Parts: sequence; C-alpha cells; structure tokens
Amino acid sequence: MFYGQNRQQTRQVFFDAWQKHLTKQAVEPLESLIIKIIQLHPEYHAMLCNPESYSDKDYLPEMGESNPFLHLGMHVAIQEQIQTDQPAGILAHYQSLSAKYNDSHKTEHQIMECLTKVLWEAQRNNTLPDNNNYLNCIKNIK
Repeated sequence: MFYGQNRQQTRQVFFDAWQKHLTKQAVEPLESLIIKIIQLHPEYHAMLCNPESYSDKDYLPEMGESNPFLHLGMHVAIQEQIQTDQPAGILAHYQSLSAKYNDSHKTEHQIMECLTKVLWEAQRNNTLPDNNNYLNCIKNIK
C-alpha cells in the first residue's frame, strides 16, 4: 500500500496520526489529511486508540466486516487524486458531485464505490486500474 511495506506499517500510520492529534503534536501533511478523514469517522476513534487490538486484526467481508483501514485509506487516495487532478478530470467530476450533494464526505463515498469497482476489476484481471472506466463510473453517479 502507499504508506508502508506491510499491513502493520500501513495501519501504524493511522494509529500514529490519530495519537499525534490527541496529544496535540506537530504532524506532517499526510498525517494532517489522515486526521481530517478520521475526524469524519467517529466510529473508528476508539479502535484507533487501541493499536494493540487492531494493528493485526483481520476483517472478513464474508463475516459482514468492513476494513476501517481500507475505508480510511480510500478516502486518502481520493483526496490525493482530487488535489492532483489525477486521473485528469476527477477534480471536475468531484466538484460537480459536491455541488449536487452539498456534502464532500458523501461525494467521496460515492466516488469510493467507483474506485472499489475499478480496483477489484484490475485485481481480478491482473491489470492496472482503468482510469477511463473509473472516470466514466464517477461521471454516471446519480
């Protein structure tokens, strides 16, 4: 993943950012973004205060579990895509959807559905994610 070499290192970035926020320590720009996203997800606050129990926990979709680290990471990825307008055009789609929903968090969740679909297809087909399919999916959000 984009934060570390393995699952534990990646998750530790979230734990560390949240701990720095709680103890009012200085943070790096990525940590600031992570904190902003965590603040929008109070359902994860207690978990992020307990790395001993959650740093290596498996989340099994077949058991109805969703992975909070994946969810937060998808928000980070979408924010980075918007900030850099990569893939080209995502910023305009985001702005259009944000105006429609009047809620940037809801907009990100809608985009997340498309990102999840495109990443799943890429993994299934052992290919790179298809940016055209991704942008078309976002464009077709109702």
